[in-house]
Amino acid sequence: MPSTSERVAILDDKRIKESSGLALGVRDPSIFWTVNDSGGEPCVFAIDRSGKTRAKVRVREAANFDWEDLASGKDDQGAPALFIGDIGDNFQMRPSLQVYQIPEPDITAADKPVAETDSPSPHLWRASYPDGSHNAESLLIHPQTNRLYILTKSEDGKSTLYAFPQPLQEKVSMTLEKVIDLTFPTLIRAGKRPHDNCMTSGACFSPDGTRMVVATYSSLYEWLLPKDKPIAEALQQAPVRIEPELLRQVEGVCYDSDSFTLWITSEHLPTPLLRVKR
Repeated sequence: MPSTSERVAILDDKRIKESSGLALGVRDPSIFWTVNDSGGEPCVFAIDRSGKTRAKVRVREAANFDWEDLASGKDDQGAPALFIGDIGDNFQMRPSLQVYQIPEPDITAADKPVAETDSPSPHLWRASYPDGSHNAESLLIHPQTNRLYILTKSEDGKSTLYAFPQPLQEKVSMTLEKVIDLTFPTLIRAGKRPHDNCMTSGACFSPDGTRMVVATYSSLYEWLLPKDKPIAEALQQAPVRIEPELLRQVEGVCYDSDSFTLWITSEHLPTPLLRVKR
């Protein structure tokens, strides 16, 4: 059967006007976390499935140079954490990228006012590519290995998945490790340019680690990740293309806790929250 998209909510909070990432809460899987794109406040927002804001947390000592994605995972002690990718580089000029890591914040009860709070001082992970600068809008963390990944973006559809070294090291710029090249094709959809389908705008591993999804402005692409295969080998297989409802500029995608249902958001007001069922 084809996929079906359901517009579950429009986000109430007009401050979330360039939703540029989506991550399922680990502490509370009924919550999603999102961030605004470059130039926005250095804040993360928690939203529930009715579209209401449940937390606004300012990341201490951080600047939103070009925040493009965030991922939920765990810290080195196994506690829930958020990883915020300051990884955008439209002009491919940045000598290094950075990822902020904070404890996953507590959220306000559904019937309570939401006051802005501050995070603890974040861990700051700096990294550079081994082969020059790249633009990127996709940050992923594998739920079993806790390894961080970045998927690059280009207008010709040629992307590369890179991995951070393990363990992560503070106070140095780590060199990312190339995992595999991926190519996303041009595609004609009414209301979109053919090369919109080439440009990766978000990505996520499923909570059980058996799937990986990549969003472009026109499509979603999903790979199965057998547990007995390295990621690079699994990604050599052809992905399944999923065609959600067309949104203005999809930049956030994540799995639900069932590791199958997908959720997406889009930049620009009004900000929709869509559930994609297969």
